[in-house]
Amino acid sequence: MRRDGRRSTNVEDQRGIGTRTGIAGGGIGILIIVVVALMLGADPGTVLSGISGEDTGSLGQVSPPATQTAEEAQLADFVSIVLADTEDTWAVIFNEYGQGYEQPKLVLFSGGVESGCGYAQSAMGPFYCPADHKVYIDLDFYRELKNQYGAPGDFAQAYVIAHEVGHHVQNLDGKMSQIQRLQGRSDKATANKLSVMLELQADCYAGVWANQANRARGIIEPGDIEEALNAAAKIGDDTLQKESQGYVVPDSFTHGTAAQRMQWFSAGYKTGDVSTCAICSSDSSCLAQARA
Repeated sequence: MRRDGRRSTNVEDQRGIGTRTGIAGGGIGILIIVVVALMLGADPGTVLSGISGEDTGSLGQVSPPATQTAEEAQLADFVSIVLADTEDTWAVIFNEYGQGYEQPKLVLFSGGVESGCGYAQSAMGPFYCPADHKVYIDLDFYRELKNQYGAPGDFAQAYVIAHEVGHHVQNLDGKMSQIQRLQGRSDKATANKLSVMLELQADCYAGVWANQANRARGIIEPGDIEEALNAAAKIGDDTLQKESQGYVVPDSFTHGTAAQRMQWFSAGYKTGDVSTCAICSSDSSCLAQARA
């Protein structure tokens, strides 16, 4: 991806300002609960708020400020470029619908961070918090994406940001709150399928961004789309479950299979049209689709 674009002013760098290294009354047990709950499809806001509302006692030790390496500085700069490009792209799209686009903030953190959805550990990966309209990412995730998941490349990194910004779009247009409300009154399997619908739409929105940004500013270089598709495949629910436990449990999927994630990103990229990413409209149609 070309790196000659503008830098966003909406990046909040909280790396090295101190994070919890332990939580009295919970400690590593709470971290494991969070990670497992998220893998099984729990909503980040619900999981984190539940934990932050418990009697955690002492906040534990505060980690010392981290020294930023040259690689981390380059990654932070790249994140700022991608975020700026999503801002420009979605501003145009929202304007076409006669609406203004509220730009999200992106928070860089290391180890853990206090979000509007509660305290989050790096282990849960990048996430969007609808309560404060912010995307959170620990840049160490990109090393994991490359080395652990086998998804290298700068456009794989850009795809991750564009996907989380896609959730911000869902928050602005009300789709996220609608789906979360329906999840609250559904059984676990149906709630998971509703989650998959949201995640696949966010993948599609990432594809729309890639299309429109490239048409407007020529950001895509040879191999970029392949990097994004590879990343989408590597973090598909079926891929992750096969690697972690040797078998898949479809009812526990929360983000979609590798094939689905690639398909929805590709659909958005090929058309560049947000209508391609439409999912259910009414409550009844959402539930019917999830229960099908």
